[in-house]
Amino acid sequence: MSTTTSSVTSTGSASLLGGGVSTNGDLTSLFTTLLVAQIKNQDPLQPNDPSQFVSQLAQLSQVQSMQQLVTQGKAGNSTLNGLQMMALGAQVGSVVRAGVSQLQLDGQPVTLHVNLDAKSTGIEIVFTNPYGATQSFPLGDLAAGDQGFTVDPKALGLPAGSYSVQVRNADRQSLPVEAEALLSGVRLGQDGSVFAQLAGVGEVASSAITRLEGRPATTSTASN
Repeated sequence: MSTTTSSVTSTGSASLLGGGVSTNGDLTSLFTTLLVAQIKNQDPLQPNDPSQFVSQLAQLSQVQSMQQLVTQGKAGNSTLNGLQMMALGAQVGSVVRAGVSQLQLDGQPVTLHVNLDAKSTGIEIVFTNPYGATQSFPLGDLAAGDQGFTVDPKALGLPAGSYSVQVRNADRQSLPVEAEALLSGVRLGQDGSVFAQLAGVGEVASSAITRLEGRPATTSTASN
């Protein structure tokens, strides 16, 4: 086991103009107000520069058009997100695949996939816990194509919790990882984004889903 540490520093978005303008909408509104004030406070029949007055009117028209496009775009996105949530909700109980870099392990086995362009040697899977401690496990040599394998956290000694996951080849190049799991729920975020709940994996953005596998087969017994 090897331990690595990392530090990420993030800063919040600074307010523009001393807090007076904080969003694109506020900035557009401020620009429109200043432009209208500038036009009103000059003689349209005798401007200092005739071409400037025409240019100002054109700018005002462009700003108003952009405002309309933004409003229409927001309404369209809201509708699309709602339709996407309904479509995914209808798939609850189905098996899906999604690209992942994080797993929320709960002790149950998880099926993962990598897609290889050619036969690769020295493949390993690496788990990193929130404290930066890493554990790697060899997968051996894998043939080209879609390769699936099952991770059993209990057998590997991985306690339940959140882990970042990556699959690397012998050259330590990271390969895209997909998780195959049951879609257990769908959530709409405050910003309108749609998230899928995957059993034994955790939550992923709906855009991360790469394949719908359908509902798992059920077995039934008949009695005479």
